[in-house]
Amino acid sequence: MANVTDLICYPVKGCAGTSMSDALLTPAGLAHDRSFMVISEDGIFRTQRRDPRLALIRPAVSTDGTRLTLDSADGTGSFGTLCVDVTTSAPRRDVDLFGAAFQGIDQGDEAAAWLSEVLGTPSRLVRVPPEHDRVTDGWIPGRSGYADSGAVHLLSRASLTLLNQRMAERGAPTLSMNRFRPNIVVDGHDGHGGQGEGHEVRDRDSGGDWAALPNAEDRARRVTIGDAELGFAKLAVRCAVTLVEQEAGERRGPEPLRTLASYRRAASGGVVFGAKFSVITPGKLSVGDEVVVQEWGDA
Repeated sequence: MANVTDLICYPVKGCAGTSMSDALLTPAGLAHDRSFMVISEDGIFRTQRRDPRLALIRPAVSTDGTRLTLDSADGTGSFGTLCVDVTTSAPRRDVDLFGAAFQGIDQGDEAAAWLSEVLGTPSRLVRVPPEHDRVTDGWIPGRSGYADSGAVHLLSRASLTLLNQRMAERGAPTLSMNRFRPNIVVDGHDGHGGQGEGHEVRDRDSGGDWAALPNAEDRARRVTIGDAELGFAKLAVRCAVTLVEQEAGERRGPEPLRTLASYRRAASGGVVFGAKFSVITPGKLSVGDEVVVQEWGDA
């Protein structure tokens, strides 16, 4: 059957992820996911699209969300580790996320100085306010912190296997899953990450081993994992962040976008890979949980 193989939280938008064996799924996604964001001095969000060194910052947040640790993986050790006592009572400030206006709670000058040094540009750190109530669009709308466009990004290993096969045919090196920054990674029961193209989803109504088939997540409309339920929002349109080698914090193009463009172009424009989901029913998730598709739709 289809199972969860990886759970990854990204406490600070654009920074490295934290792998977990268990996670709490809240109405806005995995607990603490994208609850912090790095901004410019004028409040514009920072992203790996323009600041690829964000990938070198490894954040960790305490279970209760009151303490954030930032470490740099640049290999020099020159920046040290910063521990931040998270505040939710500091004054709010205006922040801009893709042109939309939101609020953020500034986390102080020490965090700002550390981030500015690592990134090489004046930066500050903000947290989602408790009153934050951002509604995201899609087939099933949902809520989200500072994520791009949806609470949960789900991707199957079979989809990555097919992409890497196609890239190899072009003479391009294979890529790891972290290029695509998913929250939930699923795999089919065969454990081989996919069976190639041309296969139909078996046992369509009950889900079957759908995750062994490339890009089958495109058609999943309602998904249960343990006692939690997810609802399909939209396909994940891929951007220049996928060009950033996460371990190096450097942009390396033109893959995977060049290969994705050869077979994953969306009718509305852009290339798609993986799917975004809204949270219908919160709950606890664990690696190894069965992933059951309760409702299918068209790609």
